[in-house]
Amino acid sequence: MTEPTSTGGMLALATGVGLASLLPGIESDAFIGAFAGATLFVVSAKDLPIWKRLIYLAISVVAGYMGGTEVMRRFDVTSSGLAAFICAAVIVTLTLSLIERSRTEDPTKAKIRQGETDE
Repeated sequence: MTEPTSTGGMLALATGVGLASLLPGIESDAFIGAFAGATLFVVSAKDLPIWKRLIYLAISVVAGYMGGTEVMRRFDVTSSGLAAFICAAVIVTLTLSLIERSRTEDPTKAKIRQGETDE
């Protein structure tokens, strides 16, 4: 059984997203798609504390909404909601993996070859 606070919080959040999608200038399909993609990430990130998941939710919604048009253009996706969903679900996961890789990567192992040409 879910806790009343988490159920009430999710209901309030979903209501807020629904109302925000009605604001003028907001493309509702893209906004709802970005929220759905961000929610997918948050639900799958069970090893993170709840406060971090909520921050990642907000970041993912904004990045998914803003990056959805780029996904539409580059990958020939016709639905703005689907493009925003894909972008929101992938963007935080990719960014976190790049951050982890940069933390564990040894910069002294990177070989820079100067003065060599491909002849």
